[in-house]
Amino acid sequence: MLIKALCDYYDILAEKGDVLAEGYSQVKIHYLVALTEDGKISEIIDYQKKETVSGAKGKVKEKLVPREETMPQRTEKPGIDANIIEHRPLYLFGLNYEKDGLSAEDRTNKAKKSHEAFVEKNLTFLEGIDTPLVNAYRAFIQNWKPEEEAENLKLLEKGKAYSSAGYAFCLWNDSTRLLHEEPLVKERWEKLFHSRGQEGKGLIGQCAITGEEGEIARIHGKIKGVFGGLATGSVLIGFNNPSENSYGNEQSYNSSISQRAMQKYTEALNKLLADKKHKALLDDVTVVFWAMDGKETCEDLLSALLFDSSEKLDGEKTEKLLESLMKGAAEGAVTAERLAAIDEIDPDVDFYMVGLKPNTSRLAVKFLYRRKFGDILLHIAMHQRDLQMGEELRTLPLWAIKKELISPKSKNETVNPDLLSKLLESILYGSPYPFALLETVVRRAKIDKDMDRNRVRAGILKAYINRECRKNGKKEEFQVALDRENRNEAYLCGRLFAILERLQQDASGNSLNRTIKDAYFASAAATPAVVFPKLLKLAENHFGKTKHEIFYRKQIGEVAELMPCEFPNTLSLVEQGKFMLGYYQQHQSYFAKKDEQTEEAQVYGD
Repeated sequence: MLIKALCDYYDILAEKGDVLAEGYSQVKIHYLVALTEDGKISEIIDYQKKETVSGAKGKVKEKLVPREETMPQRTEKPGIDANIIEHRPLYLFGLNYEKDGLSAEDRTNKAKKSHEAFVEKNLTFLEGIDTPLVNAYRAFIQNWKPEEEAENLKLLEKGKAYSSAGYAFCLWNDSTRLLHEEPLVKERWEKLFHSRGQEGKGLIGQCAITGEEGEIARIHGKIKGVFGGLATGSVLIGFNNPSENSYGNEQSYNSSISQRAMQKYTEALNKLLADKKHKALLDDVTVVFWAMDGKETCEDLLSALLFDSSEKLDGEKTEKLLESLMKGAAEGAVTAERLAAIDEIDPDVDFYMVGLKPNTSRLAVKFLYRRKFGDILLHIAMHQRDLQMGEELRTLPLWAIKKELISPKSKNETVNPDLLSKLLESILYGSPYPFALLETVVRRAKIDKDMDRNRVRAGILKAYINRECRKNGKKEEFQVALDRENRNEAYLCGRLFAILERLQQDASGNSLNRTIKDAYFASAAATPAVVFPKLLKLAENHFGKTKHEIFYRKQIGEVAELMPCEFPNTLSLVEQGKFMLGYYQQHQSYFAKKDEQTEEAQVYGD
């Protein structure tokens, strides 16, 4: 499904002229090598551009990134194989970068062999082309001696960046005209490329993607831009071991994907990965997404609502849109009228989302989802609605949820990738959240003891429990604020714990560094019958030290009236989540806005 979808997406982009023509590749260029007429290096110009990027927490910063240039198709063969109009420093200059500087020598003579292959291939290709820039380039190739250039200051000043950078060529007095853009160079290349296509073909067979007869791809193009992947790229489809071969086929002949289909899907996927509008990072998984209409409105909207990419949409517009969508989520549908407010959105367009992670030289597909975009919008709106913990609308991006699943003190703790994948799936399909999400949040709340102020964890607990209720055909159990009518035992125990803690703080003049929360929170959430008798006895010592004794006794009495005769002996993991919700909402009631005139807020304000 993935390969077919990418091929179809390529066709959509091709109709718009948004993909490369056959025979060309996108190449990242960091520097321009400015040549004199006799082929000597005049200077090496920094060709990078400034780009504004958003960090994980929305922080904006600028960084230098290479420019992308369209060059004759790059080689995919392993080993030494030069390109026409080369960009790699090892081939161009025949020098390795070492700690002590540049060197033309290495154990395998790879630098020497690479440069020799470059010289031979490019001199042959350029034969008969006569332009000032081509003549300067030809003179550079003929006169450059790697063994004599190890002390070249123009290369040395690039330091470590020398080895990983891409280079293009221009004349010293005109940096706007680049070698690979020369009309005669492009004309010669296109003739050469198409003549190669007329030569003897390899294995001919039926393509598993298109169903057409054609040349089967022996080696698939490399995919670049995946987080943690090789700088040179990794293949999505590859067969390296004899045990993977079938019917005597070798390498990617086993996949039965034609050369044309291979070029389509690799070009489409590389284009998506090169555009930050079409990808996001979910822990160490690169998430790529696209709508099958070739537009970017759907991608921008999804990024803003799910990954918190504030640069994609206007903040005020996003908030109003989400508010409208959440009303639709409550009604169980995202109507055409609501979507009409969004330019160029088609709710029936197919939307794909795929998670990629590098695995040695190949890419592993961690998940692949396909849904109608209208359904995705509805389910994201439901997800954000479920997470709300207050009247003020706040969207929670996935990175904020992930942050609450690890210790705030840890610098290297990671979240199980399967949990994040299942969480994303539950959001897109509107299904119950994974049980591991509840388990992780409850465990972290016990350890970190920040449940009194952690709105995100409270929202996750509320969302999990309410979704389980809907799954079982029951009414949602929890609201966005304190529910004084809720009779759930665990919820009431949580409320009572918050009241007793507030009483303790009030009795001490709010001077305590350690409260009952630090000593009893985890055990009270798990075994209320063991802990609460102790806490109630301790509370008797606090009543005489507070001027609000009547208020606290009244609050305890209100909770006690709703509870059964005895505290529950143990609470299940789900019930512990309800305990923590009751604690959070009761605690937050003491900090309500003055205009809400809650009794808790008035007393605490005293």
